[in-house]
Amino acid sequence: MPACPTSRSACGFGGISRRRAARNIRLSDLIEENPTGVEWHTTAETTYLLRLMSPLNRDKVARAKKSGRRMVGGIYRRTRPDESGIKRQRAEVRFDDIAGCLRTPAGGSSRQTILVVDGKKIRSRLLSPREAARLMGLPDEYRLPARYNDAYHVCGDGVCVPVVRHIAEHVLEPLLAANWSEELVAAV
Repeated sequence: MPACPTSRSACGFGGISRRRAARNIRLSDLIEENPTGVEWHTTAETTYLLRLMSPLNRDKVARAKKSGRRMVGGIYRRTRPDESGIKRQRAEVRFDDIAGCLRTPAGGSSRQTILVVDGKKIRSRLLSPREAARLMGLPDEYRLPARYNDAYHVCGDGVCVPVVRHIAEHVLEPLLAANWSEELVAAV
């Protein structure tokens, strides 16, 4: 198997590098100010989402407000036990520029909501179909169905082609090449 081109601590399975690829885009880069297919929530709807958050998640929002920069977080609504052990609906937010799993709207799956914190201003809405398509690696020229659910079905519960290509190039193909090379040596 070929030697790992990086330091030993950065090597993983059989010499395949575990270095992270440089990130070239953030979640906030994909979010539109005036999206097609979804509307911004009212102040009351956003306040309701904030009230569904645990103290830990409300603290994340407070830190985002203090950052002084525009931050986009993904929100999922989940059922979680409260302090008394009673199951309650909760809203959980993450501001790490990683989008959660895109689920299709069928079967009661939670659709991803975004929370945009810009200074003291906080807004929320569903992720738009175009934004979901961007997350899956589809170009903006790709024609999506006109209806929200139909367009979201194009992307939800799917595989992100650029990610599959990266895994193939950096994991699967090196393993196959190494295996093929070992078979050639064994045959000689």
